[in-house]
Amino acid sequence: MPLYKTIHVNSTTQIMVWKVTESYAELLEQVVLNDSNRIRLDGMKSEMHQRAFLSVRKLLQETGHTDLDLYYDEFGKPHLNGEKHISITHSHEFSAIIISDETVGIDIELQREKIIRIADKFCDSEFQFLSRSFGTEKKEEYIRKLTVIWGAKEAIFKIRNEKGISFKDHIKVNAFDLEVKQTIAELHFDSLVKDFKVHFEEIDPSDSEQAKQNFTLVYAFEN
Repeated sequence: MPLYKTIHVNSTTQIMVWKVTESYAELLEQVVLNDSNRIRLDGMKSEMHQRAFLSVRKLLQETGHTDLDLYYDEFGKPHLNGEKHISITHSHEFSAIIISDETVGIDIELQREKIIRIADKFCDSEFQFLSRSFGTEKKEEYIRKLTVIWGAKEAIFKIRNEKGISFKDHIKVNAFDLEVKQTIAELHFDSLVKDFKVHFEEIDPSDSEQAKQNFTLVYAFEN
């Protein structure tokens, strides 16, 4: 499938989303891989992960880059040759990249009821503004908000990429309204204190193969 969506965040930041409908063979035929990433691809046991990996390279090509411009540091964080910052994400049939002059992180997640069971593992102060007593409608809102919180913390972790950072203990997401689609988050880790601008949006379930389940796209900028 062609490019699913492009988001022009500002004059120096662009997000591109790909919906993976191609086969592994089709994607492999359409992209260029450097030697180390070809080895990574061959080592993946899941074809879904392989297709996601290749779709990210399709997105790179849409921006005028190729896999030859991409490299990973010792902590696994992706970088582009030159001055641009990049972050990468994928979930099920969607993959996305963000490229910016600013330091950025991105995450995409399928909204699932399972997140309620694990909320205690990544939320702490956030429970002050989350309602855990709900009917069906409120339950859906709870899942949507938890998915934003998880995505925000994942995006921030990708920015800092430091060993020992705990989603629950070190990253705090401030209260937010789902309709406003933005919030602030804080990282307190060792002697480091950082603020982040967080933005999010949802992908309509009619566009998803996961029946009636939205995806949440979250991206963060380090202040």
